[in-house]
Amino acid sequence: MNLSSLHPDCPDWQRLGPTPADAAVRAQAAAVAGESDERREKWSHGFTRRRLLAGGLGVGVAAVADQLVTTRISWAAPGAESTGTLVVIFLRGGMDGLSVLVPADDPQLLKARPGIAVRGASLIEFGRDFGLHPAMAPLTPLIAAGRLAAVPAVSTPDLTRSHFQAQDCLERGGAARSSVQSGWLDRVIAQLGPGTTFRGLGIGARMTRSLLGPTNPVMLTSLKDFSVKGIDGVAPQTLKALETLYTGIDHPLGVQGLAALQASAKAQSYQQAIQTAPKDRGYPDGEFGASLATLAQLIRNKAGVRVAAVDLGGWDMHTDIGTVENGDLTRSLKTVAEGLAAFTAELGPELDNTTVVTMSEFGRRVEQNGNSGADHGHGGVALVLGGRVKGGVHGRWEGLSPKVLDQGDVPGTNDYRDVLSDVVMGRLGLSEAQAGKVFPGWKPKPLGLMG
Repeated sequence: MNLSSLHPDCPDWQRLGPTPADAAVRAQAAAVAGESDERREKWSHGFTRRRLLAGGLGVGVAAVADQLVTTRISWAAPGAESTGTLVVIFLRGGMDGLSVLVPADDPQLLKARPGIAVRGASLIEFGRDFGLHPAMAPLTPLIAAGRLAAVPAVSTPDLTRSHFQAQDCLERGGAARSSVQSGWLDRVIAQLGPGTTFRGLGIGARMTRSLLGPTNPVMLTSLKDFSVKGIDGVAPQTLKALETLYTGIDHPLGVQGLAALQASAKAQSYQQAIQTAPKDRGYPDGEFGASLATLAQLIRNKAGVRVAAVDLGGWDMHTDIGTVENGDLTRSLKTVAEGLAAFTAELGPELDNTTVVTMSEFGRRVEQNGNSGADHGHGGVALVLGGRVKGGVHGRWEGLSPKVLDQGDVPGTNDYRDVLSDVVMGRLGLSEAQAGKVFPGWKPKPLGLMG
């Protein structure tokens, strides 16, 4: 957006001429002016976020920068004491948990998957007669340090093989028929209270459902793009002018507008401190590696990130799950393992204050299909790693005998809310009562994931 168009007295107004963006801002400004009497009446009863948004003043900061349009501003005050950072990685598509956390040489598994089962000799030993897929080898230092945990047979409370329904249930943090509409991470942020602009963070091109709600998290694609777009050559002057404009305004929008601008400036300082590309720091190519690299910089620079969400798709493997030597699953797991290894290494001492949990909407069926893949199933696997994590396999596991399976699927013997409750209480210091507000109607059963 051309920021010089925000005021008609700007010297560049006549030189540049109006643009569609100029017209949109002028039209919205006119609408705001036309509603001033209505706003005055609303504000006479005091300020609230609902009244402020109803009054139409979102345009002030929305016009600051392309990236800040999607943040809706952080409504938090800085300076809250931090208990660390929770990172949630959603592996979209239904990751095959039986190929990641493998019941080593289980005869039922070998019978059901003659072409794709990972054999015990290839596995990374992990305890309780389980092993990890060899593509997870980059995480061996975390395993040796007891900082990687896994929970098998994790599921939503409802047996659904619909991607949309299962993802929606997981990200809302309720049962499929729950009336809860906000995301569970949004409710975590609400329980944590005030923080910095970066306290709730989504990295990627789309807003993660788990972050949707009234806390208004920041969404960004990269530190480089999280910036004020001024006229070429005078962007710093533009930023300074806008900071001056928002400084000293006795109004909620003035405080939050200034916070958003300062967040943009901080993001640029973090970006300028980076001397090498993500690939040169061990991250895999692509958006996933870049997202983790961005997040690591924010955490290392103590930007106040409390919860962060990252997505990685491509796990709907109806065909070519493949073998440990080759196949779609091996390639995808290698991306995850390399990304997490680089992320945890770059965090350094900050890993003590950071916990990562991976989740997927469901697992795959026990029996392989006719295309060397596996169709939508039920129970999957969750991985938890980082600070305060108690390594090894946690939760109930009842095997794969026919009498245990649920319509040919791994049963959901471990509710995903127990996994996430354990993590938010152990990592972020939430009480059981607060966790109950994050997952309404659910009393968490401890799995012992966190120390």
